[in-house]
Amino acid sequence: QVQLVESGGGLVQAGASLRLSCTPSGRTFSTHAMGWFRQAPGKEHEFVAAISWSGDSIYYADSVLGRFTISRDNAKNTVYLQMNSLKPEDTAVYYCAARDRDTYRTRDYYYTRRDEYDYWGQGTQVTVSS
Repeated sequence: QVQLVESGGGLVQAGASLRLSCTPSGRTFSTHAMGWFRQAPGKEHEFVAAISWSGDSIYYADSVLGRFTISRDNAKNTVYLQMNSLKPEDTAVYYCAARDRDTYRTRDYYYTRRDEYDYWGQGTQVTVSS
């Protein structure tokens, strides 16, 4: 059973930083596109950031562009989401996702829709107080 395990969430004040980590268990994800999504209370899941399995292509939601950075360390089999200048509206459960359908030809592709991913983590809570 493939599992994605997120960590790094917490309660911080506005303007602070957090770094989320996502580590798949059960297999190596160095050749998988990865993404981060979030869901705030009473709202739909929202795309946050995506990275291709090559690491060469990255995409961000407008709401986090310039503040969040997605990266991957394939040697550690880990994907990160560095979140700076956090705002109260960033409060949400953050989910890591992995896609298991790519080939070498699509190694530079990133994905922004939930249905484009195959595996999900349980989520980590991020709460930003004003």
